[in-house]
Amino acid sequence: MKKINFDAIVGLFVLSGFLAFAYMSLQLGEFSVFSMEKTYSVYATFGNVSGLKRGAIIEMAGVNVGKVNSISLGENDQAKVQLQINDGVKISDDAIASVKTQGIIGDKYIKISPGGSEELLADGGVITETESALDLEELVSKYIFGKV
Repeated sequence: MKKINFDAIVGLFVLSGFLAFAYMSLQLGEFSVFSMEKTYSVYATFGNVSGLKRGAIIEMAGVNVGKVNSISLGENDQAKVQLQINDGVKISDDAIASVKTQGIIGDKYIKISPGGSEELLADGGVITETESALDLEELVSKYIFGKV
């Protein structure tokens, strides 16, 4: 009888450890099961999004306001990026989207600089003003070979 109680306690301890591990894995992987934030989609077209990945953060005034949902090749061989913006965040139709780097060799993210227009982008809207990623390797090679 005592062995059965001990085995049950060990089993519950192992099960709770496994559930805690699974929860932490999901949180660190930025996969959310429990919180379903409402978002809307906005699109932006860039000439170069080198290093930008799906799931990259979107910042406005230094605050995380969304994530990159998808990156595809659009018209005129431009990169079309779908941005998932949190509800409640208002983006004017003359905002500027830029691909930036965190630190010197850090991850890429999208920075949105607000515009001065009163008109706001709706779901499915397009940010027309964009700034592509700075390709550091290309810049260094131009400097080395004297083409700057």
